[in-house]
Parts: sequence; C-alpha cells; structure tokens
Amino acid sequence: MTKIVITPGATPLADWRAIYEGANASLDDGAWDAIDASAAAVARIVAKGAPVYGINTGFGKLASVRIAADELSTLQRNIVLSHAAGTGAPSPAKIVRLMMALKLASFGMGASGVKRETVAMLEAMLAKGLTPVVPSQGSVGASGDLAPLSHMAAAMIGVGQIEVGDKTLPAADALAEAGLAPLDLGPKEGLALLNGTQFSAANALAGLFRAETLFRSGLITGALSTEAAKGSDAPFDARIHALRGHAGQREVGDALRGLMAGSAIRASHAIDDPRVQDPYCLRCQPQVMGAVLDLLRQAGTTLGIEANGVSDNPLIFADTDEALSGGNFHAEPVAFAADMIAMALCEIGSISERRIAMLVDPALSGLPAFLTPRPGLNSGFMIPQVTAAALVSENKQRAYPASVDSIPTSANQEDHVSMAAHGARRLLDMADNVSAVLGIELLAACQGIDFHAPLQSSEALEAAHKHLRAEVPTLEDDRHFHPDMEAATALIRSGSLVAAVPAGLPGVG
Repeated sequence: MTKIVITPGATPLADWRAIYEGANASLDDGAWDAIDASAAAVARIVAKGAPVYGINTGFGKLASVRIAADELSTLQRNIVLSHAAGTGAPSPAKIVRLMMALKLASFGMGASGVKRETVAMLEAMLAKGLTPVVPSQGSVGASGDLAPLSHMAAAMIGVGQIEVGDKTLPAADALAEAGLAPLDLGPKEGLALLNGTQFSAANALAGLFRAETLFRSGLITGALSTEAAKGSDAPFDARIHALRGHAGQREVGDALRGLMAGSAIRASHAIDDPRVQDPYCLRCQPQVMGAVLDLLRQAGTTLGIEANGVSDNPLIFADTDEALSGGNFHAEPVAFAADMIAMALCEIGSISERRIAMLVDPALSGLPAFLTPRPGLNSGFMIPQVTAAALVSENKQRAYPASVDSIPTSANQEDHVSMAAHGARRLLDMADNVSAVLGIELLAACQGIDFHAPLQSSEALEAAHKHLRAEVPTLEDDRHFHPDMEAATALIRSGSLVAAVPAGLPGVG
C-alpha cells in the first residue's frame, strides 16, 4: 500500500487525493518537536492557574464557568461524550480516514496543545485500519465540525463504534484487538480533537477529486458527441480563446482540438459543410468547461490551504505560553469552495445532457431518431435522455448555495454559521448523478459514431470508443438498457475512461 508522509503546512492536493483513495498516512518526523512544545506550553498554562478558555473553563456559552484542576481530565472527556450527538447514516470510511489525516496534519503544526500520545493514536488508527463510525449529519460548520469530530474522538477514548475491515465493533474492543489502549485526555485535548473543519474539508475534498475526474470525462464525451454529430472543431481554435484570455477556456479548447486531431470523420465534412454553426452544447464547450476548470481550481486552492491550516480553538503559541481564542473553526472558506464545486458539477452534467438531447433529435444531429437503426419499432435512446434530464434537474435543486444560509446555535454564542458540512456532503451524491449522465452520453456518442463507419475518429477518441465497446456492444435493437448504463457509468466513475485515452487532459492541479 502507498504511504503518504504528511508534511504539516505543505501537503499538496495530490497527496490528499492519494489518502482519500486508500493510501496510508503518517506524520513527518520533523513535526514532533513542535507538538511536544505545544503540549508543554499547555502544562505551563495550567500550572499558572489563570482561567484560559478550553483548558480550565467550560465551553461556548459556559466559558465563564471555572473548572478545578482535579477535574480537567473529566472536563475533556465530558465534552467529547456530550458533543458526540450526530445523526444520520454513517459517513463513508474513505471520508472518515481523510478527516483523520487532516486532523493529524493540523496537530502537526504544533498549535493545538495535544500530547504526543494523542497524535500517535490517530496515526496508529490510520495505520491499523481502525475507522470510527461517524454519523454524517449534525454539523453547521461553525465552532468546528463538533458532532462528527466528537464521534471520532469518542472512538479514541474507547466509546462508540469502530469499523475494522468488514466488521463494526465496540470502540473499546476494536482498540484492544489492535493492541491500543483508549486515550486518557489531558487539558485542552478533547476540545482540540472535536474543534476544527476537518469533516467539512474531507467531504469537500472528496467532491473536488470526483469533480476533476468528471470534468476530464466530460471533455472526452463532449468530443465524442461532436464527432457523432459531425460538428466542427473550428470553435476550438486557439486564436479564439487567446482573445478572451481565460486560462481554463484556452486549455479546454486545446484539449478538445487535441482529442479530435487526425479524425477522418472530421475531415469528411471539413469542406462545403452547409451548417454554419453548431449548437451551443458543442460550440461553447471551451467557454463552459473552461469556466468549470477555473472554478474547480479556485476551490482547490482554497481547500489546499484549509487542509494545511490549523482550525481549532484556542490556539497555543509555545514561544509565549499564550492560548489565543479566535475563530479559525468557522468553515466559511470550505462552504464557499463546496458551493463552487456544486455549481461546477451542475454545469458538467447540464451541458452533457444537452448534447445527449441533440444527438437523439434527427433534426439537430442528422442521425437516426433516438440513435436506433429502426426507429418506431425501437425506442433506442429515448428514455436514457429522460433519465439524464431528471438527474440534471435533481442536481440543480441540490446546488442551491449552502453558504448563504445561517442559523444561530449554542444559545446565540455561535450566531453566524457556515453550513459547510452539508454543503460539502451533497457533493458525492451530485457526482454520482453526473457520472450517470456522462455514462449515458458516452453510450449515445459512441452509438452515433458507429453510424459513420467505416470512417474513424481520432486515435484518442477511437481509444475511448474501443474502451466502451469492450463492455457494451452497439445497440442494434432495443434491449434491457439498464445494464448498459451501469457499465458505462462505471467507466466514468472509476476514471478508467480517462485513463484509456492517450491524451493529456487539464486538471485541477
């Protein structure tokens, strides 16, 4: 198994993606000195006896309540147990593991005041495949993702449940089987574990990674549809996009032109084509998908910064023995990034569905109605296009910006919240919808190209066509359509379509 060494403050998006996809994660050895110094500073603060939020006081609205020295460990345990109040379906294990790795990176910055043993526990649980069961609902993305992170922290102290392989065990039993003892939390540690944006950030990063694969897949299916409709590659001319100047638009134009380079289908209608302009869904691909790329890159920049930052509270500054209370736990940057990814997913699916609709309409595509050789007796792609339309509309409804919402919590102490958690959680479901839409377009576009035989497309697009045809034969007469859709969608979702195409496609970074 691949192992990623997390360098606090400097871990690239590619490493976070590798962790999400199953790589193990450990902390760079150079981080331990800062962790030790931060924990020592907390010990000195406790020894001074002055009230410091989160260390020897209550929490939130109860911050004015002073806690005795002999109750500080109980205070930290209590906050974990009381805040583990999530609900809903368990979060996917991949999300929880990424969340744990993000927390590990945050602690590695040496500003959270946790002991070496606590950080080592996170590292050991990741290494041994112990994944806390974390309900997916309950965070408003304000004072950190309190409920989800509390469920993670509860597992670390032997409370709740842990997934180990295909089993779900009581946390204490799972830790014991792995040779780990439940943590005994010291001052500040419970609060440090449950405070932060790691749940929202993990979900948003997962959405970003899926969106990048779908963006690249959409370039391929878009080029295939252009070929199927005998569309022009003139709108992809670099001179057009240089005049507007957007980087994403330029790169998408280059990619589409490259995907179609050398196509005999394109050459067959390059001269004296009576059509002056293609529909927007073909002609404006660089403008739409280029804007999508720029948006995803902006979201990636935000999430890359967030993944490498410290977002709990208060923060410990070991050089001055200060604990400063602020608001780094507020997940507004993550909420904005999640909203951008949601919009991008909507547009990838939306323009794809318009291309499907164009292909099944003989007046627009010049192909047989509904892409069947014998329309009337056969319905062909009639209802798959309806399914794509349904999924696109569902995504439109889900894409309403989460970040514009707020609701006061904690007796109005937390009076403005980000809603980043559910803004990010919706992304994987939206990505599944887009995968299905692109899968339908892949089927439709390749069916359209089959009507142009013996003419062939470009090397890159023939590779994509061959990749599909290895799983799904040409549709001659109506058959059970669902298995074809599932097979094509799997090629999109897995990224294997992108991998099958011998062309460099732009991405987030």
